[in-house]
Amino acid sequence: MSSKNPISEMLQRMFQRRGTDDGSNEALREEIRRLQQSVETLSILNDLALAMSRAADPQERVAKLVDRSMRAVGAEQSTVKLLGPRKSTSLETEVDLVVSSAEHQSFSVDQGLLGWMLLNNKPLILNDPHNDDRFRGSSWDASIRSVLCVPLTIMSELIGILTIYNKRGETGFTEDDARLVSIIGAQAAQIIDNAKLVKEKNSMAEQLDLAYAIQSNLLPKSPPGLPGYDIAGRSDPAQSVGGDYFDWIPIDDNSLALCLGDVSGKGLPASLLMANVQATLRGQTLIDAEPSDRIGRSNKLIYGCTDDERFVTLWYGVLDAASHELVYCNAGHEHPFLVAADGTSRRLDLGGLALGVFEEFEYGQETVSLSPGDMLVVYSDGVPDAATEADEPFGDARIESLLVEHRNEQAHKIVDRVFTAVNAHSGDAPQFDDLTMVVVKRTG
Repeated sequence: MSSKNPISEMLQRMFQRRGTDDGSNEALREEIRRLQQSVETLSILNDLALAMSRAADPQERVAKLVDRSMRAVGAEQSTVKLLGPRKSTSLETEVDLVVSSAEHQSFSVDQGLLGWMLLNNKPLILNDPHNDDRFRGSSWDASIRSVLCVPLTIMSELIGILTIYNKRGETGFTEDDARLVSIIGAQAAQIIDNAKLVKEKNSMAEQLDLAYAIQSNLLPKSPPGLPGYDIAGRSDPAQSVGGDYFDWIPIDDNSLALCLGDVSGKGLPASLLMANVQATLRGQTLIDAEPSDRIGRSNKLIYGCTDDERFVTLWYGVLDAASHELVYCNAGHEHPFLVAADGTSRRLDLGGLALGVFEEFEYGQETVSLSPGDMLVVYSDGVPDAATEADEPFGDARIESLLVEHRNEQAHKIVDRVFTAVNAHSGDAPQFDDLTMVVVKRTG
C-alpha cells in the first residue's frame, strides 16, 4: 500500500518528534502503523468510490474495482469470475474480467481455486502455490508466484471469486491485503448482484410490455358498426396487464354478442385467464344456442382450468338490431344500468353465480327491449369501487348521475366522462382495480 498520504505523514512526524527509540515506544510504533494502515485503506476506498461514481455501467464499475484491488496491494494481475447458475465449476461470462499490467500475460483461474472456495467461502493466500499441499495436482502457470483469492458473496451465497496474482516484492500477500481485497470484493459482489437484478427487472418489464400488447390486441379496436346503434368500450388496467375483459362478437348482419368480464385478481395471472375466457366465449357464441346455455357450457370449461381461488364474473348479452331485443345472462357481475331517453334509469338485476365456482350451474336469462334513445351501460366493479385516499368509493350513484346527465352524448364520450370523473375522484390514491365499461345506445 502507498504511504503518500498527508495523515500518514503527520502520524510519522508525531512519532519522530517523540524522541528516542526505546522499548516504551514499541506499542506506540505499532499503534501508528495500524492507524497508518487504516487511513491508507480508507483513502483507497474513497478513491475507489469516486472512480465508481464516474463509471457509466456495472461492467465498467466492476472493472474499476478489479483494477483498484490489483493496484492497492501492488500486484500484477486481477480477475473476476462468476460461478454458474447451479454453483458448479462452470463459469458465466456476464461479468468475466481480467485486468493486468501490460507486460504480463493473462492468467486463467485454476479450477482448484473454485472448488476450494465452494467448500470454504473465505479469503485464501497462496504465497507458494506450486508447493502448497492443498493444491497438489493443480496446474499453475510457471510465472505465478503468489495468489490472493477472495469470495464474492451475496447473503452468504458464493456467486464468484476475485483473484489477484503476483504481489510485487519478496514478501508475498499479507492478511492486511486479504482484508482490503475482501472489502473491495464485497463491493464488486453487490454491483454484480444489482446488475443481475436490473437485468431481471428489465426482462420482466419487457415480458409485461409484450403481455400488454397481446392483451390490447384481444380487445376490440373499433365499434362493431351494428345498424341503429352507437357502441363503445374501454378498459384501463390497474397494472401493466389486467383481468378485465370486454368484447363484441358478430353473429350475423343484425345481431351481436356483447360481454364484459372480470377475472379475480390482477396482473399477469388474471390476464392469462382473461384470454382463456375470451377464447371460450367466442367459441360458444358460434354455437346456435340460448345465451344461458352458452354461459353454462363456458362455466364448465372454465371450472376445468382454474383452481379454487380463481373465478370470473361475467355479463353476456345478445342484441338483435332488427327486433331491438336484448337477451342477457349475468354470472355474478355488477348489474348494468338501462337509461331511458327521458332520463329514467333502472338496473338489470338478473343474477347468477360467477364462472368457475361450481362445475354445474343453471343460468337464467332475461329479455329487454331497447327504444330509441335508450342506453345500456355495463361496467366492472373497479369503477364504483375506485376510492379516495380517505377510502371513499366512487359508488354506483355517481355513475348513474353521470349517465343520466350525459345520456344524449355519443357512447365513447360517455365512457370517457365516467373514467375522467373516477380518476378525479381518486386523486392521488393508486388505482386499486381495473376499470372497464361498455356503452350501447340505440340511435334509431
